[in-house]
Amino acid sequence: MSEMLSELATLIEARQPEAVVSHRIAHGELTLIVAPSRLRDLVAFLAEDRSCEFTTLIDICGVDHPEREKRFEVVYHLLSMRQNMRIRLKLQLREDEIAPSLCDIHPSANWYEREVFDMFGILFSEHPDLRRILTDYGFRGHPLRKDFPTTGYVELRYDDVEKRVVYEPVSLTQDYRQFDFMSPWEGAHYILPGDEKREEA
Repeated sequence: MSEMLSELATLIEARQPEAVVSHRIAHGELTLIVAPSRLRDLVAFLAEDRSCEFTTLIDICGVDHPEREKRFEVVYHLLSMRQNMRIRLKLQLREDEIAPSLCDIHPSANWYEREVFDMFGILFSEHPDLRRILTDYGFRGHPLRKDFPTTGYVELRYDDVEKRVVYEPVSLTQDYRQFDFMSPWEGAHYILPGDEKREEA
């Protein structure tokens, strides 16, 4: 399988040299790092070329790496039913960069791109309807960014008096944002049953 993937990677790099920044084969999967400006050309080539025929867009997701200059990765998973193969494409973007939309090439990209926008705040150029899809329209922030607080900024509840949903700032009796990462046993100042055997050894 890895030989087939290696041949496929060589073919794609030869036919789309400006699109492929690098490639990697790991765990029986081919991953291509793609230049954002050439993503659409590459995806169209992968769908139309008889040697590839990656005609099914399985998923688009985002990854946040706040420590990197190119903070975000947009990851595309494509399937070729004719070749019985999968391929992964990755775009690496700075926070101020915009990814090209694939909606006209793969209509299924519509909701996937909306989800990535909603969860990470990544914009897609020429998307026909780029708005939130999982959170409320008045939601602040993007929940899958690593710097988004675990409690969020607001909470909502149904108010019986006002007969509607109301938003209120999050008020916690305990600060859930601070973790010491200790297990319940690490702070114990007593010997648990069985531990005395270790002391004797």
